[in-house]
Amino acid sequence: MLPGHVAYGLRAQYGLNVPPDTVVAWERGLARPDTRELTALAGVLWCAPGELLANATTLREHRMTRGMAADDLARQIGVDVKAYRKMEESGRWRGNERQTAALAEVLGLGPRELLSATGKEEELAEVLRDAARTRWQAYVRPAAKLLPLRRHHLEDVLQQLHADYQARMVATFSWGDSGGSGGEAGREYLEQILDHFWALARL
Repeated sequence: MLPGHVAYGLRAQYGLNVPPDTVVAWERGLARPDTRELTALAGVLWCAPGELLANATTLREHRMTRGMAADDLARQIGVDVKAYRKMEESGRWRGNERQTAALAEVLGLGPRELLSATGKEEELAEVLRDAARTRWQAYVRPAAKLLPLRRHHLEDVLQQLHADYQARMVATFSWGDSGGSGGEAGREYLEQILDHFWALARL
C-alpha cells in the first residue's frame, strides 16, 4: 500500500490528518507514531499493532508488541494505573524493586531491554561508577532496584568492577603517571562502565 493510500485510510477511517510524508518517515524509522496513530495504522494495514514494532525500545512499544492494554499491565505488575500511564508517557520508570522485576517478567524483557525501556541507563552507570570508585557493597541494593539480577551474581560483578578500576588506579601511582596515561585509563574505564558491566555479567 502506497503512503498516499495509507494517509487516506487514516483520515477516512480514523479522522487522523497524517500526510504521506509522515507515513514515509514512519516506514524509514525517522519518526514514530503515537499510540493513537499506531492503532489506526494497524487498522488500515489489517495487522496487529505489535507487528509494526520490529525494534521495540520504550515501555509503550514493548507493551503494544505484546498486545497488552496499559491498564492490564499496570494491574499485573502492581502499579496504580494513572501512575503507570504517567511513567509510560514520560519515559521514566519509578517502580520499586518488586514492580521492576514484575515488569520484566510480564513483558519478557531481558536486563538490557529493561534498562533501555525504563530509561535507567545513565542512572545505573552512575551507580556503577560509584561502586568502582568507593565501597562497592553500598551499591548492591541501588543496582538491584534497577535490574532484577540474582543478588550473588550482582555482588560478584560489582566486586569485579571495583577491582578492575582500582587496579588501574594502583598502576597509575606505581608508574608515577608522568604522562597522565594511567589516569586516562581510569577515566576511560568509568566512561565505558556499562560495557564493562554487561561483559562481566555476561548478559
